[in-house]
Amino acid sequence: MTAMPIDPTASIDPRARLGDGVTIWAGTHVREFAIIGARTSIGQYAYVGPGTTIGRDCKIQNAALLYEPAVIGDGVFIGPRVVFTNDRHPRAITPGGVHKGAEDWDAVGVTVEYGAAIGAGAICVAPVRIGEWATVAAGAVVTTDVPDYAVVGGVPARRLGWVGRSGLPLRKEGTDWVCPTTAERYHETENGTRLVRLHP
Repeated sequence: MTAMPIDPTASIDPRARLGDGVTIWAGTHVREFAIIGARTSIGQYAYVGPGTTIGRDCKIQNAALLYEPAVIGDGVFIGPRVVFTNDRHPRAITPGGVHKGAEDWDAVGVTVEYGAAIGAGAICVAPVRIGEWATVAAGAVVTTDVPDYAVVGGVPARRLGWVGRSGLPLRKEGTDWVCPTTAERYHETENGTRLVRLHP
């Protein structure tokens, strides 16, 4: 097992599971039963909730707040000050005025699929799914699922276009969409809600 560069000021629960080559910077808090995949980097003052799963080769930037039960796939980028919520109807107390505990609500999570990127300051209001290779613009508030390869922005977030695996906007060519750097081709489904990458 390779050495894991973890800042001494980071708080890592001993029940968390960290893969080889994980980097965790100053002041970050990783809670019990969290799983962090190999070679993932987590910046300063981030929070990873209990049981949250983060895949391999991810980049989690400073002050991101990832509340359980978030599930993050491999190769995901999460920008600084991104927030994943876990309660659709939050309250501190019950209708009777009693302090709420964990048993008084069912946590819902954000799921982020392979290769997706979430820009700085975005808020993802669970339960939502961010599709493979999708891009969420900085400052967006995501309240509904984001399709694979979609780029979304605004409050609430809406689809602004399509992106390829390089992260650059796709160009329309005839009935297909093409990546300007990789020349990969994509086909839009009949109802225009999904993009499918075409294999050579």
